[in-house]
Amino acid sequence: MQSALEAFLSDRNRPTPFLVLDPAVVARRYAELTQAFPGAEILYAVKACPHPAVLRVLVDAGAGFDAASPAEVASCVEAGADPARICAGNPVRGAAATAACHAAGVRRFVTDSVEDLDELAVHAPGAEVLVRVLVDDTGSATPFFGKFGATPAVATELLRGCGSRGLVATGVTFHAGSQQTRPATYSAGAATAVAVATEAGVQRPVLDIGGGLPVAYRSAVPAWAEFAAAVAGHDVRLVVEPGRALVAEAGVLRTSVLRVSRRPGVDHRRWVYLDAGRYQGLAETENEAIDYPVRVAGRDGPTGPVVIAGPTCDGDDVLYRRTPYALPLSLRAGDHVDLLHAGAYTASYASVGFNGFAPLPVHVAPQPSSRAT
Repeated sequence: MQSALEAFLSDRNRPTPFLVLDPAVVARRYAELTQAFPGAEILYAVKACPHPAVLRVLVDAGAGFDAASPAEVASCVEAGADPARICAGNPVRGAAATAACHAAGVRRFVTDSVEDLDELAVHAPGAEVLVRVLVDDTGSATPFFGKFGATPAVATELLRGCGSRGLVATGVTFHAGSQQTRPATYSAGAATAVAVATEAGVQRPVLDIGGGLPVAYRSAVPAWAEFAAAVAGHDVRLVVEPGRALVAEAGVLRTSVLRVSRRPGVDHRRWVYLDAGRYQGLAETENEAIDYPVRVAGRDGPTGPVVIAGPTCDGDDVLYRRTPYALPLSLRAGDHVDLLHAGAYTASYASVGFNGFAPLPVHVAPQPSSRAT
């Protein structure tokens, strides 16, 4: 845990729930990623955490951005990003969004259908186009298979169709699924993508391997260098689109315990109800895909198994029923429970008011004053 986060969390009187971010952690993770992928262009996936402080620190570090909407493009530009370093990566934008991104200065677009390619020709003339190809996503916590991506044969035809529409075919992209823990899945995806570009006649193509790089929540994951090695060996211009990998460890989501209940006849474990659940930033606990490290501030001693649930009047608002968690037997209502590595896909996923609960507040931890040397 970083000292700036700990200093902020030492104030036990701040109302919960909230997310606190340390942008310095983001800057460090970016530097580490550029070392793992030397020579690659890094485009931060804005959807993971679009907070202005995060965007600004990445602009200063030299990152580009993967934006899914005109609003995300505008946020990046406001933070100081050059539109030329922004890629409109959502292939289901719609014509109005395509036109708005182009008007803002974006010239790189991802597509996966002939319908979108036709819209790009009209609303983003002369744009550089990456075609998203469908690949296997075995090993990911949240598979993406099916919604996005063209089959290799269709992707090849889309690349070939760019020139006649006044567009520039630059290469191929894919996504191996979120929280992807198998470097071999990236290797296979890269081979498929390069084969498509070669078949379409694209010389030294852009190979955009998307995001999905994993974070060590409660289990170890391969080092980023292993993923870099898995996609090496191709004559390409490499692009990586990390989201979670850069911001997860920069955030802590602090909650308070509303109730600790025994539920005879229902479950032998205690049920712990928090004041944040799936609708207040913990959407990635759906299907228990992401298992955040959890700690209880100010409680120690023996622990016991628990079910962890959110505060809303919704039967689906249960965070962990199958995944084993143990919390102190002394846990009581009012205690703070911190979910660590929560900087990614929390505040950006939170409801704007389901059941009357407010959106998740976000704070930025003040940076420690530099000491004279």
